[in-house]
Amino acid sequence: MTILTYIVLSPLLMAALLLLVPNTSQLRTRWGALLATLVSAILATIAFFKFDPAIAGYQFEQKIPWSSTLGISFHLGVDGLSLGLIWMGAIVSFAACCLSKDIVEREKEYYILLLLMTGGILGAFASLDLVSMYVLHELALVPTFIMIGVWGRGKDRNYAAYKITLYLSAGALLTLAGLIALYIQTGAKSFDLPEIMGFAVNHPISLPAQNYIFPLLLFGLGILVSLWPFHTWAPLSYAAAPTGTAMMHAGVIKKFGLFALLRIALPLMPDAAQLWMQILAWLCLGNILYCGLVALNQKNINLLLGNSSVAHMGIVFLGIASLNLIGVTGAVFVMIAHGLLAALSFGLSGYLYQQTKTLEIGRYGGLLRELPFLGTCMIMALFAGCGLPGFGNFVGELSVFFGAWKEHQVPVIIACWGALVIGSIYMLRAIRAIWHGPITKPDGVMCDATDNRLPFVILLAALIWLGFCPNWLVRRIEPSLKTILQPFSNRSQAVTPMPIPPVAKR
Repeated sequence: MTILTYIVLSPLLMAALLLLVPNTSQLRTRWGALLATLVSAILATIAFFKFDPAIAGYQFEQKIPWSSTLGISFHLGVDGLSLGLIWMGAIVSFAACCLSKDIVEREKEYYILLLLMTGGILGAFASLDLVSMYVLHELALVPTFIMIGVWGRGKDRNYAAYKITLYLSAGALLTLAGLIALYIQTGAKSFDLPEIMGFAVNHPISLPAQNYIFPLLLFGLGILVSLWPFHTWAPLSYAAAPTGTAMMHAGVIKKFGLFALLRIALPLMPDAAQLWMQILAWLCLGNILYCGLVALNQKNINLLLGNSSVAHMGIVFLGIASLNLIGVTGAVFVMIAHGLLAALSFGLSGYLYQQTKTLEIGRYGGLLRELPFLGTCMIMALFAGCGLPGFGNFVGELSVFFGAWKEHQVPVIIACWGALVIGSIYMLRAIRAIWHGPITKPDGVMCDATDNRLPFVILLAALIWLGFCPNWLVRRIEPSLKTILQPFSNRSQAVTPMPIPPVAKR
């Protein structure tokens, strides 16, 4: 087995082992989950640095046939597109386990579900088989509904659980319909993605088929990513979710829709993609502007962070809509940086909730003097959400705006204003209200994370590292994206007008 297989199987095997642990052994359950996620995080970091950008194709591959008749296999492999997402997901899962101490009821079931989320989403990013990819994503998605309903907080948790179930089930069904139609239209007689790609080179999908399959995938995956106007499930669910669940879903699982769009839809259906990317460039402004304005009026810190998270997805969609290397590279960079940022932000708000038993911003004030470590980390996280230089988000967003400018000047101008002005206003207002001003000490014993600072330090250090050393990630991403975007570069060259010869003087 390759290192990639161990990364995926470690949390899944531990989840199976925890089924044998008695319910009374809560300490063993927690330490088992921590060990499995730590192993995945260490192995993912090793794989990140062992990955060779100069080697074309997938690395750390393993393929085990499941059904030769249908062409289904357990096929894992990693390229530059999936490498950073797997590394980010493994780190976030370890941090989520570390910050789940507030779970005291049904602890065994909680950690089993958290491990299933981790193994499922890491496997979905690593999978090169469409069936395996879809099944593993659903394995990661289903625990989200259960965890919000059972361990969620607030009076709206049941409503949030039902809403996220309905929305994401609809998105998953649309995606499944698109994948089945894609399998039928390609004629490759296999769900293996490299085989489908190779077959499509000589037998491209017809334009009429592209025109009905691509929208299925775009909107099915878009719902999973909270594309406006199908976004309303996200802020409400993150506000009601337990800390670890919000960190995993907002930070990691939500990136699957963007990943699948780049991995499957764009390279296989370039003609339809060019048409729909023009529409996507305008739809994503709903994420950036509307959700940013909604965040301005939030009194609950998790609702503010949730709307901010949805707004950041609009920037990623804008980068994908550029269909050029700079913009799409920036989009992937934002996906990874935002995963770390969302996990850090929801981890901090969850820890703050443990100390104060409230998420209402109006009940905070002057807490930086009481909680200097937590305050410093959250202020830095909110600055990163504003796109401040020195954090990974700045690098990705700047690349997106430069890349998208050539094709979508007006959307870029609006997006820049929404992201930089509106985003800065609600982030700075949150910093002022929570951490500065007169001290308003909520009920509860205040503890400055003296016993659990490691996950915050890891996430913040990763964000700063990406901000100061972005080339470590960019040079791994670019070769894979050049392959994905090759049909669009060829097409742009093909339509370049011929130079007009000079008119001879009489």
